[in-house]
Order: sequence, then structure tokens, then C-alpha cells
Amino acid sequence: MQPKTLSVLVRSLFPLFVLPAMPAAFAQQAPQTAPAETAAGGDTAVQQVVVSGIRASVRSALSVKENSNSMVEVVASEDIGKLPDTTIAESLARLPGLAAGLDRGNASQIVARGMGERFIGATLNGRELASSEPNRAVRFEQFPSESLSGAIVYKTQNADLVEGGVATTIDLQTVQPLKYHGRQASIKADALYYPLAKDVDAQSVRPRLGGIWIDQFADRTIGAALAFSYQKQPSIEERKNHWGFNEDHSADLNGDGKVDKTPWGFEDELKRGTNERSSVLGKLEWKASPDALITADLYFARDKIREPSVQHWTGDIGNWDGWQTANYANADIRNGYVVGATVKDVGLSTHSTRWIQDMDNVAGGLNGKFNVGDWKVEADVATSRASRASQWADVRNTTANNGTLSWAFTGNEQQSYSFSEDTGNLANFGAPQLYIDNDGHVHDRLDSAQLSAALPLDLGPLSRIKIGARFADREKSYHQTTWNISPANAAIPGSAYTTINVPGYFPALMLNDFEGTVSSTFGGGALDPSGRTQTANDLLAGWKVKERTSALYAQADLDGELFGLRYRGNAGVRLVHTHQTGSGMESVNGAAPTPLEGGASYTKALPSTNLIFSLDQEQQHQLRFSLARAMSRAPMDEMRASRQISIDTTPGSQQPLTGSAGNPGLLPMMANQADLAYQWYFDKGSLFSAALFYKQIGSYIGITTDNTTIDGRQAVITRSVNGEGGYVRGLELVYQHAFTRLPAPFDGLGVAANWSYNESDIHEYTNNYPMEGLMRNNGGVTLWYEKNGFEARLSANYHSPFVRMPKWTAGYMAENGEETYVTANFSYYLTPQLQLRVGLDNITNQKVVYTQAGNQYNQNVMEYGRRYNVGLGYKF
Repeated sequence: MQPKTLSVLVRSLFPLFVLPAMPAAFAQQAPQTAPAETAAGGDTAVQQVVVSGIRASVRSALSVKENSNSMVEVVASEDIGKLPDTTIAESLARLPGLAAGLDRGNASQIVARGMGERFIGATLNGRELASSEPNRAVRFEQFPSESLSGAIVYKTQNADLVEGGVATTIDLQTVQPLKYHGRQASIKADALYYPLAKDVDAQSVRPRLGGIWIDQFADRTIGAALAFSYQKQPSIEERKNHWGFNEDHSADLNGDGKVDKTPWGFEDELKRGTNERSSVLGKLEWKASPDALITADLYFARDKIREPSVQHWTGDIGNWDGWQTANYANADIRNGYVVGATVKDVGLSTHSTRWIQDMDNVAGGLNGKFNVGDWKVEADVATSRASRASQWADVRNTTANNGTLSWAFTGNEQQSYSFSEDTGNLANFGAPQLYIDNDGHVHDRLDSAQLSAALPLDLGPLSRIKIGARFADREKSYHQTTWNISPANAAIPGSAYTTINVPGYFPALMLNDFEGTVSSTFGGGALDPSGRTQTANDLLAGWKVKERTSALYAQADLDGELFGLRYRGNAGVRLVHTHQTGSGMESVNGAAPTPLEGGASYTKALPSTNLIFSLDQEQQHQLRFSLARAMSRAPMDEMRASRQISIDTTPGSQQPLTGSAGNPGLLPMMANQADLAYQWYFDKGSLFSAALFYKQIGSYIGITTDNTTIDGRQAVITRSVNGEGGYVRGLELVYQHAFTRLPAPFDGLGVAANWSYNESDIHEYTNNYPMEGLMRNNGGVTLWYEKNGFEARLSANYHSPFVRMPKWTAGYMAENGEETYVTANFSYYLTPQLQLRVGLDNITNQKVVYTQAGNQYNQNVMEYGRRYNVGLGYKF
């Protein structure tokens, strides 16, 4: 969808928000405020506001933004256990300069300021998080609204902020029960409806439950909070994927003397699974004395994905060196590529598959804050664990007789094809085979300890000094097992299948009971990896990375006058030392793999300065300036030591070694950066902001053919290396306004709009793509209305195309097409405690489109469909 379409859509739907006032008897309670709490980064006072309603949450978020010594964006809760969205990922994706890559139609990993997941730091209550991904990326959809009170997105650096986020560090925050007054609790239940599920004969309605309870005991010296969530979301997808073109060994099809590049093949998929997410948060605070506060918290999230699907593969049309030229007819050739044709004598396979993925994430710790004379001392110990177990299993049948394939994959989401044989008739296929590719496991452990001390001062411009130290120990590993089973005379009866007919797709045979059929056909342990021998490729794919980090920092808070203007801010430096070790397996000329290990150590100084100048007495007009040096460490899977190399064994040969490898010696990506922003807080809940940023990134990591030395011999190895880098720069505009001065009922209206432009001279080694994550344009508009118990919100977010890494395979890149994602939410308090909610998600049925290898005809098009929910919430 083009940006102007977004504008037309928003304007056309605006009248939805101009609604008559609801009965005053159901008016919402007035917002209550509570004392401030301190967020990650130390200097940012996060005002925990017990609020009810959109307007109060907007004011709360802007209050934090205005008073922060850093440049931040803020998500604030509208009410106890009520963030604006189902998960924090959706809320983050609407903030200025931020967007999200989608996974299964859900907002997941964040893109910020034109930089992808490798530049995003993530913390929970200021503590770094382990990740179930093979790199470092955190899946933000694992954090439901019930578990969090909000989030702060740091766009500039502080010395006391955990290093790792060149683009931004996102600190997710849980409630502080002692900041509330009295017992508070809420519970909600929703029904989720996915219309696309009907296409694939799947269950279209699923439940979502959540709740939070907060209370205080022992004369308000003990506070407790407990939150939970459960959601069983349909995981539905319709997809068609182009496998790319035969670029080197094609032939002339139309006799014009030019080589016509033919496709390798295509695949389609119809998926009808479930994504079952659950979480529990427990938190306990103890005010042991007026000078001591002890906090213990534990967060646990589980994500269980079960996705049966059916696929078709057609891979017999590559026309290698012209061997199929005589079979081709009606070729549609554009720019040298065959984008449509009819080919006879083509085979096709059908795949009834099952993908499972279990992810567990645990984060917890013990924190103590103490007053020791004039010093404020804070000690923290924490642990975070993440694991991921996945398996892709495929019951595969190939056509017994070849047929004729016709297709037209012409780009711009235009994909159609047909096959002469009936793919819904099991008799047209041969005996089944079972492929497990693969059974994989990720484990990540991160333990940390922090100690800091702060002392208020009255020494010229110095208002406070803060010193601290942090130590962290992290270990991440991956291993896999693959196998296949092809028993003689195996057969599956037709009654075991359901035939699915979706317009535009081949008739599809899907197993009704995947596990049961596999067990009866291939044996009881056919899906169990226990006792199976890993292949050489399995051993080479496995790895382990250890990382030990220590950091010292000193930071001074500033408050003074310069050039006749009042200013505040901070200046400091963080000194970081890291020792890393990567291990894996090595194979030379196909020999049995043997263990291998490597590593690196480095020390980096990260200075930072943030200054805020007040341009008027009321501090409505602010000029903010920041200078800093930041770092983002290498993806952990790319720090593996694994490698495959080939040696020319010809006597006397001086040919270099060749092959592929990880790189345990990767150094972090470094950035020198500057930020400048003007902010005008012109009314309550209202802001106009214009910001510029510039980052000079060095040691940029990309996969390329690297000339190096192995065991004293020259080598040409494909692996990740630290390259030269370049700049990333951008402009961000923000406008927010609550129209409280309009006459009723229009005084309930509000708007939040943002737009950002980013550019960079950094290019990836793969296909000379722009830098991964670079969105030239992204932004959004949210219109909201709140009056007398009624709330409505319409949001439309747009981003231009950007390059992403959508698979586990390191270095696999594709261009994610432009997207406009539109949602609407409505709620009404039937009584002061009981709320009715309605949500509409992906209203325009936005598809996800990957364009691969920089070729406009080579696309993977995924449709997840619209989503709706209806629910009730009750406040006790």
C-alpha cells in the first residue's frame, strides 16, 4: 500500500472517532499518580502512574520523555495490566523511528532508526535478556500486556546503560506493587477469530486469557504482584515461493540468440497450526527499613507452536544447459528471465509436513536499594535462560507420472500456476518417505551481577556522581539431528488424508493425524531423535559460544547555566572488557569432523554526553544534544568456530584452502554518534518534536569471501568478517495532541503521528543489498477518542521496503516489501468495573512479501489474513 493510500484511509475512517458522549454514569475514574521509580539507565525517573484511559497514558509517557536526561520513547500502561496492545511488540512498532518485522503475522523483532535486530539491545528491568534465537535477537511478542507496566526506548546512550544497542536499547518494565495504594486486580477473556482459517479447514476461534493482582501487606512494607496470560492463536498461512533462477547454465528458448534464464522451481504451502503462548510474572517488594528496599522477581514465558501444513514442490524446470528446451512452450520472457511458460514432462511432489517449536524464556533476579549516609547504593544479581526445541518433519510423495506445468510468476505479488495431474488424488503419487530436517536445539544462559553507588553533589554544574560495575557470563549452544526413513512397500491409506481446496492453489492432501500416521507407517520412534547418530553435516552445524564481560562506569549528572540558558544532563564513560570463545567442528576434504576452538578479547571505552537546554522559563521548549560512542556485539551464531575446508592435494600445489566457516574472532560493531532534537511540549499530552541523528559505524559485520590464513596457509573462506562500515543518518518528526479544548463531545479526540527518514551508505556483501534493517521511510498515525467510558483507537503504520534476515540461515537475506498495517480497537465500560472490548487487526489484509536475490520476479508471498477479537475485562 502506498503512503498516499494510508493518508486516504486514515481520513476516511476519522469520523469513527467523532462519537456522541456515553452516559456519565459510566465515566471512568480519574487518573491517580504515585511516586517515581528509577528505570534502567539510572538517570531517568519513570513516573509509575496508575491510570485509566488513553489520555492518561499519553500524558504519562510524555512526562517521562520530557523529564528524561536521555532521548527516549515511552510506552505507558492505560490501566493496571492494560498496555495498548496484546504484546509489547505491537506497541513498540508504533513509536517514532521504530517498526517491527512480522513472524506468523505478529509483530516480533524490532527495527529502529533504519537498523535491524543486530543493533537492538533488550533488557527487562535493566537486566540483559537471553534469547531463544540463534543470534542475540529478542522476540518481543513473548511479553504480553499483563506482565508489563511499560517500556522505555533509549535512543541515546548513558554510561550506566547496559552496552549492546547502537540503534536503541529497549527496557521493558514490570509493575512495582508498593507504588500502588491498596489491592488492585483485573482479569480479561477474549475470543480470537481468524477468517482465513476457514480456507484450510482449521479452527477459526481461539481463546485468550489474562490477569494481574497487586496487594500490599505488613503496613505497606511488603508488596506483591502476580500476572498471567494465556493465548492459543491460530497459526494460519497461505504462501507461494519462487526458488530463484538458473543464472549460469540456461539456454536460448525463443531463438533470438540470447540466453533465457529459467526458474529452478516453486513451492506453495497451506498451513493450519496453533501458536500457544503463556506467561507468569511474580514480584515481591520488601521495604525492610526506610533505607532499604529489597525486590525479587521472576518471569517465565512459554511458546508452543504446532503447525501441520501441506506443500507442493516443482523443481524440474531449470533447463540445465538446454536439456528441456524442447519441452517448453508459451514462454513469457522479461528482462532475460522466463516468468511464465508451459513445460511438459514435469514431476511434482506433495509434502504433508509438521513443524513444532517450543520456546521457554526465564528471567529473574534479586535487587537491593540502600541509603548509606548520603550514598544511594544498588546491588543486583540476575539470571536469564532461553531455550528452543524445533523439528520439521515431512511425509513426502512424488508423482508416479510426470505431467505438464504452466505458470506465471511475474512479480508484484502475481503468482499463478497449474498442473495437469490431479494433486488431490493420492493414486497419482508414489510411496511415501519420511524426512526429518532437522531436530534442532538452542540453549542460552546469561548470569549477571551489578553494583552501583550514587552521591548527590552541589559542586558547580555537578549535581550527582554515579559509579558502578557489571559482570556477565553467557553461554549459548546449538545442536541438531537429521534423518530420513524410506521403508519398502510403505503405504498410507487415502482415509488418512483430507483434501484441501483453496482458490489459486493445487488441491492439497494433508494428513489428519500426522503423528499417528507416521507412527503406524514408519514405526513408533520415527520422530524421536534419541539414539540417532548425527550426520557429518549435523556435527558441523553445531556450535557453542562463551562470552564473559566486565564493565566499569562513572557518570556525572549536570545542572547549570550556559549562554544564558538553563541546562541539565549527564556525562560519563563506560569501560567494557569482553573475552569470547567459540567452538565447533572442522572437516577437511570431507573427512570426519574434529573439534575446533577459537576466540578473541577486546576492551572498549564508551563515552557519552547528554545535554538538555531549556529555551523558556516554563521548559516547554527544549533543545537536546547527545554525543556518544556505542557498540553492538557480533551475533552469537556467527562467532562459532565450525568450518568446512577443501585442500588441493595435488603434489606441489600452492592453491589456497577454500571453504566456509564461522568466525570466533569477530569484534563488535562500533558507532560514533550524535543526536540533536527540538521538543515543544505545548499542552498536556501534546508534543511537537524534530530530531536529527548521525551514526558513523565501524567494524560492520557481513558475510563475504575472506582472504585469511589457516594453519600457516593461505585460505579463501566464506564467513562473517568485520568490514569498513559507513554512516547511518536520519530525521524524525513527531506530533501528538489531545484536543481537550474543543467543545464536547469533540474534546475526547486525540492524535499521535510520526514520520522518519533514514539513509546509509552501508551495503551488505550479499547481493549488494542496502544495510539490513534500513527503512528509508516509516511512520504512522493513531487517532483516538475517549469519553465517558468509551475508548476508540485507529492506527495505521507504514514502512518502505527493507532488507531482513528472515531465516535461521546466517547470511540469508531478502527484501521485505513495503507494508501498511492497520488496526482498530474499541472498548466501553458497561459498568465502572466491567469493560467490553472489540479489536480489528490487519484490516487491509496486508500480505508479507519477500523479494529475493534482488530480482523483482523472485518473490515469496505470505498471507496471514485479518484478525478479530471480542472480550470482556473486569477490575476488582
